[in-house]
Amino acid sequence: MTSHLHWVPSLDGVRAGSVVEVTGEEAHHAVVVRRLKAGEELMLTDGLGTTLTGTVEQTSKRSFTVLAESVETTPRPDPELTVVQALPKGERGELAVEVLTEIGVGRIVPWAASRSVAVWRGERAAKSHAKWQATAREAAKQARRRWFPQVPALAQTDEVVAMIADADLALVLDEDAVEPLPTLSAGDLPGEILLVVGPEGGIADDELAAFTAAGARTVRLGSEVLRTSTAGLAAASALLAQTPRWRG
Repeated sequence: MTSHLHWVPSLDGVRAGSVVEVTGEEAHHAVVVRRLKAGEELMLTDGLGTTLTGTVEQTSKRSFTVLAESVETTPRPDPELTVVQALPKGERGELAVEVLTEIGVGRIVPWAASRSVAVWRGERAAKSHAKWQATAREAAKQARRRWFPQVPALAQTDEVVAMIADADLALVLDEDAVEPLPTLSAGDLPGEILLVVGPEGGIADDELAAFTAAGARTVRLGSEVLRTSTAGLAAASALLAQTPRWRG
């Protein structure tokens, strides 16, 4: 079984033989909740591609130190996948973030679609965004990811349009679309794939028009209509399965 993975803000300058101290909530959870002990092997990552493998030297209630045995840098996954996720209601937002993180999505963008039931405003927006970020970080550790997903601030529709214009391939899930998910060419994979997942009530006509005008293709998954919290998982999995990231 792979060693437990813990997050640290930075591993700059760390090499084999270095001693790294982990503090704060990350250390408290490891020592108090998971009962981390001296002598245990584990991994530390900065979530930006650098991973340390080492052995715990000392522990206290809110800190522990690790002696680095090896340090590895992992290239950013290619192609990179961004999912623009319309705000689901209730806890389905965290569910979407969790599963998208587990399968390797590189960026999860919360989107205030016009038909989203959930609304992020003021203090609620800050708390909800922080919860999405925390969910992504915990899911990334569970999945042993070297690159943690980015979860930027809530995007408005005009910002999603700009993302579509910049992407190599932009796809919008739409149950009324005629075109299925595309087949990706092994010899000509896009550098960035952007996938837009609408709210439970569907994407509004004016939003669809703006997205397609910016270069997006509307696509369908099949005859079934999935919830917004699972549609992104299904589509992202189908796309990643066509790339070397999943084919090895």
